[in-house]
Amino acid sequence: MTEKTAAEKTAGTGPDWLGLMPAVFVLLWSTGFIGAKYGLPYVEPLTFLLVRLALVATVLALVALATRAPWPKSWAAAGRIALAGLLVHGVYLSGVFLAIAHGLPAGVTALVVGLQPLLIASLSGPLLGERVSGRQWAGLLLGLAGVALVVREKFAIDADHLVGLGFALAALLGITAGTLYQKRHGAAMDLRSGTAIQYAATALVLAVAAPLTETMRIEWTGEFIFALLWLSFVLSVGAIFLLFALIRRGAAARVSSLFYLTPPVTALVAWAMFDERLSAVALTGMAVAVAGVALVNRG
Repeated sequence: MTEKTAAEKTAGTGPDWLGLMPAVFVLLWSTGFIGAKYGLPYVEPLTFLLVRLALVATVLALVALATRAPWPKSWAAAGRIALAGLLVHGVYLSGVFLAIAHGLPAGVTALVVGLQPLLIASLSGPLLGERVSGRQWAGLLLGLAGVALVVREKFAIDADHLVGLGFALAALLGITAGTLYQKRHGAAMDLRSGTAIQYAATALVLAVAAPLTETMRIEWTGEFIFALLWLSFVLSVGAIFLLFALIRRGAAARVSSLFYLTPPVTALVAWAMFDERLSAVALTGMAVAVAGVALVNRG
């Protein structure tokens, strides 16, 4: 009897770990602001992304070779993997960094990118054949309302922010299209070799764009090195691997609803680490966002 119980507990370890994947993803993804806070004062945005993605592509390629990971069997398959990477890593990350660099408030950027779950839900039916129930639609709208409450005090925009707003909209379209394309065409890719291809393709594009638009000067301070390593390995490896694993296992609308939790968690981390103000309205927004995501993912 005792041995059977122990075996049952061991057998249950796997599903428990799988159940933790969404929470770990949200926590890691929410720390992305640390990179902006520590890194961008010492480097321009596209140069920062170029160095970050080139570093990760090199490390992952070496890991894939050392572990004999399978590579795409055709150039067409590699091209589809690269395109998903250009959308998720190139367009999305560049759009967010450039929006903030052009003065768009972080709250506005978060709210614009926060429309992604609604776009995914609207498009996942015709493109992926996935059904979004009425309960899930209610949860998606509730989640967006929660995000709006969390970022309300940081929401301000005027005519000077229009360029930044354009970059934020590009980021929104990039992460939406990339998620759908990854779900449809990249579900079978090996995470080691496939992600290496995605980062290498994006780095090649940035290697052209960065010198044309930026000075490419870097101040190699301790803060910049910390931000580079954090974003490279915690975000670009840990969080992205989890995101792609979640996309592979779940419906696109459910996975995308997790993005509603990143502004609340980011606000909590900023409060804990940098003593940023956390108002009653923001706390209410966090509860509303959590309730929305729970509705989307229930059952």
